[in-house]
Amino acid sequence: MAHTDHPVNDFVTAVGSDGQLIDVREPSEVAEGTLPGATNVPLGELAGRLGELDRSRRVVTLCRSGGRSTIAAEELTEAGFGDVVNLEGGMLGYEG
Repeated sequence: MAHTDHPVNDFVTAVGSDGQLIDVREPSEVAEGTLPGATNVPLGELAGRLGELDRSRRVVTLCRSGGRSTIAAEELTEAGFGDVVNLEGGMLGYEG
């Protein structure tokens, strides 16, 4: 199963009531601002931190422009996560 893409400006709908929002940027980037409720798991650490994520819940990925979050979404899907959403456009596209 492949991940789906969703507009970043409607992230509340993408996350829903039970989703896990993961910001895959580096901590220095996240320090400049992120979306409410996001947990920082840098892309380079994702494979080693999969156990921190609940496979029974949706995982929503976020980055600066959408590139790294797409890679993260693909990695999560390949690791067996069934409900994975990538926020298109990333923080650069966010108008909040």
